Amino acid sequence: MPANRTFDEAAIKAIIADMRSLDGPLMPILHAINDRLGYVDQRALPLIAQELNLSRAEVHGVFTFYHDFRKAPAGRHVIKVCVAEACQSMGSDRLVDHLRAAFGIGLGETTPDGRITVEPIYCLGNCALSPSAMMDGKLYGRVEGTRADRLVRSANLAAAGDGR
Repeated sequence: MPANRTFDEAAIKAIIADMRSLDGPLMPILHAINDRLGYVDQRALPLIAQELNLSRAEVHGVFTFYHDFRKAPAGRHVIKVCVAEACQSMGSDRLVDHLRAAFGIGLGETTPDGRITVEPIYCLGNCALSPSAMMDGKLYGRVEGTRADRLVRSANLAAAGDGR
């Protein structure tokens, strides 16, 4: 989990300065900011554009095209639900509906308390065990509502003493 989850202009400028001499530096810069802060704040885009001599539209286009870049800080626990065809055919839409009912949030949203983010992902490479999901970087297969509830309960129990 990134230590700093707020906009830090100095950190962003340092990342840009460190990477601007790379061939094709835009993607590495966006990834570095995303990794460092946990998301890419919209206020970073004009800074990147200015330093790389790109238009804001070019930077914004790259940023919004790729699903890897977060637009806001994620929750402490991230659940990614595969929504590709194989998982859809095996019930990932029911899993998404279950999570929506359980947490009151849809795909791409974070609970108001910042505890859980539910995100779509377009293939986890676990089609034989669909529907698949990933929670906090760990892959699970054959995830339906009851199993999802158990996974979240175990994460909440583990997180109770994490000081956050």
